[in-house]
This record gives sequence, structure tokens and C-alpha cells, in this order.
Amino acid sequence: MAPDTVSRKTEREGREERDLSLRWSGRVSLTARILAVNIFALAMLAGGFFYLDSYRARIVDSRVDRASREAMLVAQALAATPAAEHRQLIANVARSSGVRIRIYDRTGRATIDSRAMGINNVVLRDPDKDPWNQSAARLLDAIIDTVAGAARVAQFRERPHDRGLDWPDLRAVFAGGGPSASVWRAPDRTPVITAAAPFGTQGAVFTTVNARDITQTVRIERFRLGVVLALTVGLSIFLSLFLARTIVRPLRRLARAAVRVRLGRAREVVVPRLPDRRDEIGDLARSLSDMSHALRARIDATEAFAADLAHELKNPLASLRSAVDSLASVRDTQLQERLLAIVRDDVHRLDRLITDISDASRLDAQLSRAKFDPIDLAAMLAGLVEQHGARGNDRDVRLRFDMPPGPAPLVMGEGMRLERVFENLIDNAVSFSPAGGLVALSLLTSGEMVEARVEDEGPGVPDAARETIFRRFHSVRPDGEAFGRHSGLGLAIARTIVEGHQGTIGVESREDRIHGARFVVRLPLVQPG
Repeated sequence: MAPDTVSRKTEREGREERDLSLRWSGRVSLTARILAVNIFALAMLAGGFFYLDSYRARIVDSRVDRASREAMLVAQALAATPAAEHRQLIANVARSSGVRIRIYDRTGRATIDSRAMGINNVVLRDPDKDPWNQSAARLLDAIIDTVAGAARVAQFRERPHDRGLDWPDLRAVFAGGGPSASVWRAPDRTPVITAAAPFGTQGAVFTTVNARDITQTVRIERFRLGVVLALTVGLSIFLSLFLARTIVRPLRRLARAAVRVRLGRAREVVVPRLPDRRDEIGDLARSLSDMSHALRARIDATEAFAADLAHELKNPLASLRSAVDSLASVRDTQLQERLLAIVRDDVHRLDRLITDISDASRLDAQLSRAKFDPIDLAAMLAGLVEQHGARGNDRDVRLRFDMPPGPAPLVMGEGMRLERVFENLIDNAVSFSPAGGLVALSLLTSGEMVEARVEDEGPGVPDAARETIFRRFHSVRPDGEAFGRHSGLGLAIARTIVEGHQGTIGVESREDRIHGARFVVRLPLVQPG
């Protein structure tokens, strides 16, 4: 991967991390956040309780206006009726309207009272004698009024028979004003509405009504809203817990598995794959499971590589130590020369082995930082064939490259790495070919891939060994070749390079039934545009 690409990737990951970062809410668990979001929405619904206070205020205002009009109508009716019929008129109106009606003269003394006529239609309840449910309702009224900041009106107290001027409505009427009305609070918190209207020069009409129906209406609406809110809260909490369970519980399982992987206390940590889930958490679980398997495979490969490395280094070191120890006691010049030759061979073998091991161990990291450019694969293979032809070989093995027709196939890659792959394959093919044999190279495009073939006329590769030959330190050499000339890492390095270029490498049988092996490298073509 190119350095600028790595830089852009780092910047993009940094932006994504900032976008996904949480400030204060990042310290709160998912369960609490889910509940908080849903309960906040319910709190907005609970605001309907406070809306009922404004609803009650509008009803009271309309009843105050109605009380003023009723007092004025009674006053007008009395003015149009003979004085002898005033008592009967007041009694009839009081019975039909449920209002207590009194007539006050200008000295503040009540001259006519509907209650004195036996019409006891306005009776204030004693809260101490009410059942518990009424007390609970009044307590709820007080709490909601306090929270909503409702205005607290004065408590209603009856005035003596001759103290009518203590009523503010009567004082306003006798002061020359029009009809006046006031709202009071009964002992049971129900509204009491009083109204006064001028009655000619004789005095004023004064009405009183205990509007319990207003409180009853508000309580009924509050009860209905409360039932809806209670059901909604219960359902919301249930759904929130269900949602939290379906999200938080699998995440906790994945987190515990990830901790076990990090601690390495179990060789095979089973990360739940959650196959029944088709959502993002299921995708995350399967990705983590695949990642843990890949990590375990990488660890196993590293351990196997370390063990193989120790084994491969041990053999030449043992030979070298034996030769060096023998030099001290050997006096024969020819034997000393042979021992020194062994020492030189072992040193060269160790140097070659260490070099290949160094390349193999750093290859993944180097490929991840490499800058890929478009490469003409046909020109590369033609150049390699020409170089081998110029150098020649001791068994007269011929090389041939079949140039593909049409435009040259281009692949994205690092030229030096890909050259090493094909040089390795050509060297292997030449070494296994018989004297005077032919090594044929060809290219074939298929869809979005290009296929490079290297074919020889050697003994071929058995089916059982077609995968093992790509393992590290696995070496199968032609008969007669000196031991130790190869590290057994060539094909393993070639596979790593090809896979780093998003390609594949493998060995197949030749289609023309000629003895030999066919190594096939498949690489993605550069797409136009």
C-alpha cells in the first residue's frame, strides 16, 4: 500500500474515531441510555398533566364570566318583578341553577337568602370526612399545582349575615362598578365562585356556587391520561429492556470473549458467531470470530515458523561446530582443506538462510507500505526470458515466452517483488527440466484476471505435494543437486508476494499430457477508468 494511501487511511480513521466519540454519554451504559431516551419521550407525554392546569384555568375563567352574567340576569329579573314576588323568583332560580342567591342592601346586610328559604344547594364538604381516595386525589392535586406553579387562591370563608361588605365583589359593586366575580378555594380544594351585580338603588344580588364539577372533570381527564401514561411507561420500559437485552447482552459476550483472546488463557477461544442474527451485531460477531481465527492461525504460523527456523539453523550450526572442533586436532593438510570447505559451505548456507528468513519475515509489512504502479506483465516476462537466455545454463535448457495477442495486460503491483516471483518459478523450472528441455511462459486473460503460466518438462509435482511445496522450509530438489543450496523459502515467499497483490498461485498438471509441472499465477487486471 502506498505511503500517501496509508496517510489518507490514517486521517480517515482519525475522523471516524472523532465522529464516533462520545463525551459525557460515553460513560453511561447502553441500557441506561436506552431507558433514558425512551423515558424522556414519556416525560413529554407526562407534561399533559400540567396542560390540564391550563385547561382547568380556562374552565374556571369561563365559569367566572358565566357567574357574572347570571348575577346580572337575576338582578334584571328582580328589577322587572314586583317586590312581593322577589322571594319566589329567587327560590325558583336557586332551585333550577344550584346557586345560592342573596340580596344585600347598601349597608351590607342580607335581606333575602335562598338558604334561609330551605334551599341548601351549596354545601362545602369537610375533607376530614371524605374517604381515602378523595384525600389521595387532593394530595395529587396539591403536588401537580405545586410543580406546575398554579396560582393559589384564598380559601373560602362565609361572612356573617350583616357583614356583606366583607365580600370584595359587593364592595366593587357598591363602589359604582359593574358586575364582579371572584374565585375561592373550598376546604376540599374545589373552586367556589362568587359574583355580585347591582340591583337598582336597593342593593346588589350576590351568588355563590361550589363548582365541584370542574375539579371532577379535571380529575377524570387526569385519570385517563394517567392510565395511558402508566401503560405506555410499562410498555416502554419492557421494550427498552428487551432492546437493551438484544443489544447489550451479545456485546458483553463478545467483550468477554475478546478479553479472553487478549489474555491468551485459552488456546482456542470460541467467539460467538450469533448465526441467527442478521443485523449489525451479528455482522460484528462473525467478523470478530473470523478475526480471532485469523489471529490464532497467525500465532500458530509464527510458532511453527520459529520451530522450523530453530530446526533449520540447528543443522548447519551442528555441521559447522563439528568441522571447527575437528580442525584443532587434524594435521592432514588435505583433510583440513575439506573441513574448511565444509565450514565455508555451512557459512554460505547460514548466510543464505538468514537472508531469506529476513526477507520472509518482513515481507508482509513491506507489502503493506509498498506503492503499487501499473506493470506490463508481458514486458516483464519477456525481459526475464531474455536475461536467462543471455546468461545461459549448464544443461542447455531453453526458455520460450508466448506473447499474448492484443493489448498488453497491466496489473497493479511492485515490479521488483513480482520479478522475484517469476525468477523463482523460472529457476525452479530450469532446475527440474531435463537437459535440452523447454520452459514455456505464457499469458492468458480471463475476465478481470490475467493468468501467467510457467511450464517445464520435469517430473512434475505429485497431487499430495501441491500444497505442501508452498510451506516454509519445505524443499524438494532435483536428483544430483548439492544439499543446502536452497532454504526452502522460495515458493513460500512467492505465495506471500502474490497474495499481497490480491492474487493466487498454484501448481497444476499440464493439459498436453507432457511430463512436467505448470505453475499458474493469477493477478487482477488494471480496470479502465
